[in-house]
Amino acid sequence: MSRRNRTIIVLGVAVAMAALASLGVYAAIQRVPVREVEVAHRFVVVASRAVAVGTLLTNDHVKLVAWPEKALVPGSFADVDAVVGRGVLVSVLEHEPLTESKLAPRDAGAGLPPTITTGMRAISIKVNEVIGVAGFVVPGTRVDVVAVVNERGKESVSRVVVSNVRVLTAGTRYDQEKTKDGKPMPSTVVTLMVTPQDAERVALAATEGKIVLALRNPLDTDLTDTVGVPLSALMRQPIASARPANPNATRPTPPSEKTASAPPPPGPYMVEAIRAAKRTQEVVQ
Repeated sequence: MSRRNRTIIVLGVAVAMAALASLGVYAAIQRVPVREVEVAHRFVVVASRAVAVGTLLTNDHVKLVAWPEKALVPGSFADVDAVVGRGVLVSVLEHEPLTESKLAPRDAGAGLPPTITTGMRAISIKVNEVIGVAGFVVPGTRVDVVAVVNERGKESVSRVVVSNVRVLTAGTRYDQEKTKDGKPMPSTVVTLMVTPQDAERVALAATEGKIVLALRNPLDTDLTDTVGVPLSALMRQPIASARPANPNATRPTPPSEKTASAPPPPGPYMVEAIRAAKRTQEVVQ
């Protein structure tokens, strides 16, 4: 027998033995019974679909699912009847467990009232897209309320009247007024949660002037304390240049004491006279 034939025979025997060994191991594993480890669990009430703020829960909004006992959510419910008929205080996602902190007390109703903290008030103001920070004022954000008031016979003044207030709702409603096409006029209404004193300030600012909302960083909790800006002070302030200084530009040489020009003569004295609603400038000789 040649060496080539012996090599082929040895390889064939080796492959056959490996196949028989693999088949035996597979058969042994198949005979081993499957062991199922039972995980202790409890039933927890979760949302069967996404639920918005202010929704009154019904049986269609919730369902029971098995939840691992070692990973129970604090404040969760094990009975559907414990959550049905209660209002939702925060938005809930699908399959999210419902807890006591996310629901209003029983018989408190649904909608916006249960979301108002005790001692606080909700006040709505009418804004437009620009005043509403181009759509970035959404429920949960914090804003400063800036009032622009023009008193009779005086100049306009702008000042922050309420600081660091939370936005409860922001949406579009339709006024009774009609547009030129005969359709209802849409307007954006923002509802803020403020103290009773701040509610008075916002109401007065909205009645006597214009209101602008300034969006805040949620981590910035410091109160805004300003003295306001009158129109005259605004016009007297220098305008900061947005262009960077050119380092290669030739700096003008300061004039020496000998070449310095004499100061210009003082101008005439001007007196402002107010007659009724008319203002005039008169030169005093």
